Amino acid sequence: MGTIGILGAGQLGRMLALSGYPLGLSFRFLDLSDTPPAAPLGKYVKAASFTDEAALRTFAEECDVLTFEFENIPCETLKIVSQFKNVYPGVKALEVAQDRLREKNLFTNLGIETPKYQAAETEEEFRAAVAEVGIPCVVKTRRLGYDGKGQFRIREEKDVLLAWNALQGAPLIVESFIPFERELSVVAVRSLNGEIAWYPLTENIHKEGILHISKAPAPAVPDVIQQSARGYVSRILRELEYVGVMALELFEVNGRLLANELAPRVHNSGHWTIDGAETSQFENHLRAILGLPLGSVAPRGISGMVNLVGSVPSLESLATLSHCHIHLYDKPAQPKRKMGHITFTAQNYAQLEKQLENLPEELRS
Repeated sequence: MGTIGILGAGQLGRMLALSGYPLGLSFRFLDLSDTPPAAPLGKYVKAASFTDEAALRTFAEECDVLTFEFENIPCETLKIVSQFKNVYPGVKALEVAQDRLREKNLFTNLGIETPKYQAAETEEEFRAAVAEVGIPCVVKTRRLGYDGKGQFRIREEKDVLLAWNALQGAPLIVESFIPFERELSVVAVRSLNGEIAWYPLTENIHKEGILHISKAPAPAVPDVIQQSARGYVSRILRELEYVGVMALELFEVNGRLLANELAPRVHNSGHWTIDGAETSQFENHLRAILGLPLGSVAPRGISGMVNLVGSVPSLESLATLSHCHIHLYDKPAQPKRKMGHITFTAQNYAQLEKQLENLPEELRS
């Protein structure tokens, strides 16, 4: 049916390939690592850089359509390969997602509510931004931050200088700290013909800045909140002329939603869809970029996803679990590295909570 070229060969590329083989697809990966997780699942090209024009051209010409699996790939890469083959999502979305200020400005321009924010580059601008936004607040680098990296929380006045010393040298954005009730995300997909489908809102719990547990569909979500999330992400998808899967991270505060960040790719909080939805986010991403009809996004029941971070539990621990699916990424153990995930399936929320309470000690929060 087709050959998909994926820029990047991490676990997201791996899961894209695993979802695509039943559709008769083949895969090519381009990355800079020696043994990335996706390499065994298709033809792998190790490039000297993501801006090696000769390598990118050769790679693109071997594929029918291109996509990427992480948002820190250079925009220049997409500009190069798009001369030879279509790449989805396009560079417009990547440029926004790589800069938190551009991202927040996009939300504001589309009438999407966000935490209060100010940009800063110099120490004078930084102190003025903190004064404008107010304490407590969160300082983030505008670029290259994920899983809690490049962030500093200011809780009191003495933290201001500490934050500046920790993050100076990079353009910053200062955001008001939101005493949210919970963190949510909506994963949506838009096809080549503009069709949009939304997975149900997912509730997310983070640990040290890294996603720890997701519950889907998120419990006790009023319809107005569900519709608000769908409206937000739909505006963004249309504005960016987006094709593929996107995730929008949100804060629920006093019955309304504030947009935090978007991810122009398949997303960790959507991993539950592999086992818990009629069509996974990975398959729907492939369907979208190939111009195929989107699959059903209906949940099959209640799901819970637990990330395996830093190491993989022992076989003895994993063997004690039931009603679950274990996904390992074949990565060397490293602190704060996502090594895999476990998806639990349940008939109701009480059953899911019992499963999560019975996690091995090494997986509990």
